[in-house]
This record gives sequence, structure tokens and C-alpha cells, in this order.
Amino acid sequence: MKRVCVTGAGGYIASWVVKLLLSKGYMVHGTVRDPCFTLLKFDMVFLHDFALVRRDEKKNGHLRKLENAEERLKLFKADVLEYENLCAAFAGCIGVLHVASPVPGGRVSNPQVELLDPAILGTKNVLNACLNAKVEKVVVVSSGSAILVNPNWPSDLEMDESCWTDIEYAKSIEQWYAISKTVAEVEALEYGKRDDLSVVTICPAFVIGPMLQSIINATSLFLLSYMKEEGRIGGDTIQDAERPYVDVRDLSEAILLLYENPKSNGRYICSPYSLRARDFVAKMESMFPGHTYPKIFTEKSDRALLSSKKLINLGWSYRPLEETIVDTVNNYEELGFLEKGKPFPATIKF
Repeated sequence: MKRVCVTGAGGYIASWVVKLLLSKGYMVHGTVRDPCFTLLKFDMVFLHDFALVRRDEKKNGHLRKLENAEERLKLFKADVLEYENLCAAFAGCIGVLHVASPVPGGRVSNPQVELLDPAILGTKNVLNACLNAKVEKVVVVSSGSAILVNPNWPSDLEMDESCWTDIEYAKSIEQWYAISKTVAEVEALEYGKRDDLSVVTICPAFVIGPMLQSIINATSLFLLSYMKEEGRIGGDTIQDAERPYVDVRDLSEAILLLYENPKSNGRYICSPYSLRARDFVAKMESMFPGHTYPKIFTEKSDRALLSSKKLINLGWSYRPLEETIVDTVNNYEELGFLEKGKPFPATIKF
């Protein structure tokens, strides 16, 4: 039976990857940093796999409830900086899907120690452990932030896989997460070429969609702030920022496609949609009226035009954005986040 390992298995994206793998008949190893509780992880550039704690819930309980988990899911306590533990988790696996990425909450006082070293050295540890375990293929989940922070890219062109975040510019505006993901991705691809290891990277957009866990992750918290005024710093007013989006379920399918398809190579953008805030809010309000949506949108001159043509040409498809919105909001309702009078489930505001 095919056996693969997913790093950071309890996170928002990784949980869906684990679920998909189990449904496809895989034996799944999953690394988790803490078998009990999780902390808030907040990425100021792109919000992916970071969750807000509920002290009464085990972090990885939702994984145990997945269909076929009892028979085919094994969790390992391992941080990406713990090489020996990674080796144990990868033993017997023919593939590794590296989703985990250490990110601090909010601003950091020492980016090198708190963010850059863990992200970059963590990826190196994962790849070294893959070589040790004789893993055949690795998919590394990077970020759209490894592409978007590039002021020199022509404004009228979609950004494709040839576009990389400008490290020096990112340093000047202190986008440390973008730097960490960019450097880690570059080194992962170079590692694969140098050590004859099949390494493919994927750069997802702003990841949205329903949650498998009952704790709320940061991108879901952000979308929830569109519907609840108390989650917004400006009340009725927000910036009309343009953001690229991808459904977490479509991203999971893309990750598995890249792993399974022998033709996959290099890096891939995963970003089917790009909308300004006013357009996204309008879609939500047309389908779910009656919430306290923002009314005023201040101009913001930015761009987020990412091309997923390379991934689509490999056979990837994605669901309509309207389906994602419906499933996401229904998920919020099931979890009680939209109950009248219920406070916004975080002290952070957007």
C-alpha cells in the first residue's frame, strides 16, 4: 500500500490533504508539533495554516475522526527542526508532502532567529530526512507571497512561475514571511537538482474554504470579519485590496496531483481567482444578506494577478468561487461563529 507523510498534519491545509489521501487508499504518516493544543499563528502576508486555540479541544482530534484514520493514519510528534524525529516519521514513506511552516504570531523582534532560520532550516531538515528515508518525491507547499512582492514585474502582466519575490525589496518593507518562503522554496528546488531528489513546489493564493477542525484558522477569521463588524478595525470601512483566492479543497487536490503526476516539475501557482474586497463582499452579501458587511471601500493600488495555467495544463480543475463561499459560510454557521450576539472569536481585528 502507498505510504506518504504529511508535515504539520493538524493544520488547516494539511488536514484536508490527509483526508484526501485517506480517501484515495494511502497509508498516511502525519507530523504534529504538539499532540494537545495549538496557538494562534498569524501571517501578515498570506494566511495559511494557522489556528486560534480553544482550550477545551485537542488540536488533532479532528484527524482521528476522519474516515479510515483508525486503520491508516499514524501521527508522529516532530517539529521541522527535529531531524531525527522527521527521519522516524518518514521511514517507509515513498513520498512527503511538506505543508508545515513555522510562523510566529504578529510582528517578530528577531526575524532571523524567530522566522527565517526555522522556515529555511526546517525545509532543509525535511529534505535531508527525505534523502535519509529514500523518499522518491517531495511536494513543498510554498506561498503566493514568494511571488507577489515584486515591484519590478510589469503591472499589466499576470505573474507566472518565473516571477519571484524581490528579497531586497521585501527586506525594505519588512515582509519577513515572504522572504522566508521565497528563500526556502529556492533552496528546495536547488536541493532537488543537486541531490537528485524529485522536488516540486506549489504556491497557493489566499486559502479559503470550510474547516475540518472546530477551531478557526486565520484566513477563515479574516473572511468572518467581512460578516461581523466587531472583527474590523475600521468598522464600516475597509481597504479595497485585491487578493487571489483558492479553495482549500482544490489546493489539496492540486498537491496530490503534483505528487502523483510524473510530469510535474519545478514550481506551480495555485490561484484560480482574484477579486477586490468590494467584489468579494458583494458576492457574500448577495448570498448571505443580513450580516454587518463593510459599506465603504478605500482605494488601494495593488495587484494580485497570478496565473495558474501551468497547473491547469497538468490537469488541475477548481470549483466555482460561489460554491466555496456557500460551503464556507455554512461551515461558520455550523460552528456557531455567526450566532447573533456571539462575540468575534479573536482579539485580532482586520
